[in-house]
Amino acid sequence: MDQGDDPLGRVSWPVRRCVLGEESDDLSEQTTASERIAMMWPLALEAWRVAGLPIPDYAREDTPCRLVRGPKE
Repeated sequence: MDQGDDPLGRVSWPVRRCVLGEESDDLSEQTTASERIAMMWPLALEAWRVAGLPIPDYAREDTPCRLVRGPKE
C-alpha cells in the first residue's frame, strides 16, 4: 500500500495554508530535483502530442544547443 492510500501515512505530509491566488510557484523547498523532473515529463509528452510532433530522438552529442558565455571577471 502506498502512503496516499493510507490515512496514517498522510500524517507526515507537509501542509501549508495560504490565501487562494497567493500560493507560491516555487516547489524547490518541498520537492527534490528528481521529483520536479518527474512532474514535468508528462507535461512534455503532452506538449509534443498536442503539437503533433514526434518526440526528438537523437544522440546527446547531436543535441541542438548553443553555449553562451558571460563576461570574464
